[in-house]
Parts: sequence; structure tokens; C-alpha cells
Amino acid sequence: MNHKVAFSFADGKTLFFPVASNEILLDAALRNGIKIPLDCREGVCGTCQGRCESGDYSQDYVDDEALSSLDLQQRKMLSCQTRVQSDAAFYFDFDSSLCNAPGPEQLSATVCEVQQVSASTAILSVQLERALDFLPGQYARLSIPGTEHQRSYSFANRPGNRLQFLIRLLPDGVMSNYVRERCQVGDEIKLQAPLGAFYLRHVTQPLVLVAGGTGLSALLGMLDELAERGCEQPVHLYYGVRGAEDLCEAERIKAYAESIRGFRYTEVLSDPSPQWSGKRGYLTEHFDVAELRDRSADMYVCGPPPMVESIKNWLQDQALDGVQLYYEKFTESNI
Repeated sequence: MNHKVAFSFADGKTLFFPVASNEILLDAALRNGIKIPLDCREGVCGTCQGRCESGDYSQDYVDDEALSSLDLQQRKMLSCQTRVQSDAAFYFDFDSSLCNAPGPEQLSATVCEVQQVSASTAILSVQLERALDFLPGQYARLSIPGTEHQRSYSFANRPGNRLQFLIRLLPDGVMSNYVRERCQVGDEIKLQAPLGAFYLRHVTQPLVLVAGGTGLSALLGMLDELAERGCEQPVHLYYGVRGAEDLCEAERIKAYAESIRGFRYTEVLSDPSPQWSGKRGYLTEHFDVAELRDRSADMYVCGPPPMVESIKNWLQDQALDGVQLYYEKFTESNI
């Protein structure tokens, strides 16, 4: 039986390949043209070191000088000694170019649906001829039909051959104008994927997901994955937008409570109308500080740079050392 393995690198590229049952991970990588740096192949030098982000694995031998006990607790591993026991994802803190690895796939997709889901947001759905592998949270770079421009969008669903992207509708954006004025079912869209080092890791502690605007897209992909495979940890989604008219996918979000035990959802508006009776202000004003102090958590944040920076500063000011932060920033040119 083969397992599907993903290698992600510091430059944001991710490569997928099959690993046979009981096969050494390094051997499988080399067989698939991924030349991970190596030296001893004996578990001593540490040259082929990476970190397991998700999945189960074992290691045949690891010398104390290659990986410490703390390293092992942090799921660091040596490719030359690792055997995967399930589908898995690994991260390597160097560029993929060191492995002579190919770039992201160049794909052609067909528009199958475009739907405006709020005053400022549309969902663009495209169909591929075959399923695309990616890690929930990653993104694709789309070529906008009729222009020479490209824009990057996070996947808003699980891997498959139908892809969804949340598109913010700007007054005069290149993609916004295409979606509003020219987009038709059947249009061909070229894209590069998968890209990005922001993705769902191995879940061992509570999750706090924080979305600003169409940063929700990446987190919907993560939530779809958690709903499909199950999650034993509590999950709290915070979603911040300017006004109630900007909120989207409310029914989809509420439905996660049926498949993710302990799922909670908090909407926060930064500039609501007087009629708004829910939470208002900045997202950080509504985080549960006491809960974050009491137990460790993984926090995934996706949104515009000012929001991401404010959350980073807030975590530092609160000295919440038990919170592991993963984040993705986007600018208006990418929405």
C-alpha cells in the first residue's frame, strides 16, 4: 500500500509523491526526483533533517548528536531513517532548488460557477481534468483571462478536481472586473499550484482560526479538511469584516458544528451599523485571554498585513508563549 507524502520547503513550494509501505522516506524522495541533501545515510550527520507536520511515522535510528530529545518531541526527523505509517506532510527549512525539485504545476481549469456571496465577495469555482493535491491553507496563482496579470488566491475547499476561491470585489481590481463583467461558465483559466507555506499542521492541541475578510478562504479549506477527517481538539473560528454586508458563507460555517466537535464561531465587525447587535471592534478585543493562558493552542491567522501584525503584537504583549502562531498576509493586489 502506498502513502501520499507532501514535502514543503522554505520557498513555499510543495511536492507530492507516493511512498511504499515500509519504504525509507529518503529512498522514495530520490526515486521521485527529489534530491534531498544528504551525507551519511546512517542517522548521524543530520543533513537530511526535516519536521513532520502531519501524519504518523517511525525512525529506525537517530544519533543523539543529530537530533536531541527536544528535537524529537518537536517531530523533527531524518529522511534517511524515517518510514511513514500514514499519509504525511514534512517541512524542510531550505529552498526546493537545493533538491533540483520541479516548480509548481502549470494547470488549465474551466470556470464552472461564479457566485456573489456578499456585497464585497464572490466565490469562483473551477474544474480541473484531474484532482490536484495541495495542503489545506495553500494557494494558487491564477492568470486572469484577457489580461497579462496574475493574482494569488487561497483554496477555499479540500483537495480535489473542483477548486473554490474567495474573491474580494474591489471597485476597480483586475480580477474583480473580470468576475463582475466578463466571467462566464466555460472560460479557461491558467493557474500555478500548489504554493505557500501556510497550511494545516498535525493537530495535537486546540485550534484558533482567525480570518480577516477573504482570508477566510484558506481557513475554510482547513475546516473542510477537519470536518472530513475528524478532529478531537476544540476549534474556534474568529471572522472579522467591516460591516454585516461583508459577511459570507454563514450557513457553511455554522454547519461545521455538526462534524467538528467543540466548534465555536465568533463574528466581529469593525465598522458596523447601529442596528448590529453582535460583537464589534478589533478581533483581539474578543480573544479569550484566560483560555489561551490556561492551555497551549495553535493559532492560524490569514488576512491583511495590519490585522496580522496587530495579532502578532497582541500575542507578544500578552506573553502567551503557549500559542504557536502560523500566519499568511495578503495585500489588495492579491484579492
